[in-house]
Amino acid sequence: MTSWLAHLVAPLDQVLFHLGADAVSWAELLGFLTGATCVWLTVKSRISNFPVGIANSAFFLVLFASARLWADSSLQVMYIMLGFLGWWQWLHGGANRTRLVVGRAGPVTLAVLGLLVAAGTWGLAVVLRQAHDIAPVWDALTTMLSVAAQWLLNAKKLENWAWWMAADCIYIPLYFVKRLDLTGIVYVLFLGMCVLGARGWLTVYRRQGTPATPDAVLEVVA
Repeated sequence: MTSWLAHLVAPLDQVLFHLGADAVSWAELLGFLTGATCVWLTVKSRISNFPVGIANSAFFLVLFASARLWADSSLQVMYIMLGFLGWWQWLHGGANRTRLVVGRAGPVTLAVLGLLVAAGTWGLAVVLRQAHDIAPVWDALTTMLSVAAQWLLNAKKLENWAWWMAADCIYIPLYFVKRLDLTGIVYVLFLGMCVLGARGWLTVYRRQGTPATPDAVLEVVA
């Protein structure tokens, strides 16, 4: 990290209080607040989840880089890029360039994503072992599950919640092991909100009476 950038983010690294063995910084606290807000907005299917999510990723980027958790840091960069893409898709990615509605991902899409997650986990785990990551396989798996979930969220597919829940079930113990206790608590909250989100989106989907659409590999429009 360059000196000017380190100076810029230094205030976010300031420790505010201790939660067990976790020295909670501004970055972690703001990550907690923006993360909870982002998931709540997503549960409500509000497009404002994207700018809040981008801010959340920026705070977590600082947090994870400071903790030298390079896989988690890299994931936040990808989240920021996918966040801008999803923002555009929700606005203009539907039929006739209108806003997306809640849809379902077809079996081919889900199968392809599953294969990509498996292959990506294997490849990323190899890289993380070389970087001496403390949990290369689990970090690689959560990274790939999260990317797949974000892709489905960008396309406003109901199945995104199942992928987020799978990732959260791994993230929760992983962050406690890494002594990021507040972040671990955040992901417990995220898991509960994902359940609410899945139920809420399913209700919206049924009310829409959305007709079935042909499956398309990695479909990005409803």
